[in-house]
Amino acid sequence: MANNTDDIYWQKTSKLMVTMMILWVFFGYIIHMFVVPLNGIKILGFPLGFYMASQGSLIAFVIMLFWFAKAQDNIDRECGVAEEE
Repeated sequence: MANNTDDIYWQKTSKLMVTMMILWVFFGYIIHMFVVPLNGIKILGFPLGFYMASQGSLIAFVIMLFWFAKAQDNIDRECGVAEEE
């Protein structure tokens, strides 16, 4: 029985990790490949491409960090391996 719980735990954890890695690649590399076309859009006088390259990706990474921690904690609690508070 414990083996099945471990399999479910690692399946959910792996899925979360792959999702986070895909988002990391998107915000770390893909967005930067489109900086020049995005520079045609201005926000508060700054080109969108410049903003996404300098600030947008960093904001996305911080949001992803908190989302990952919350999602992993939920998985831990669901599978009974959460740390005591």
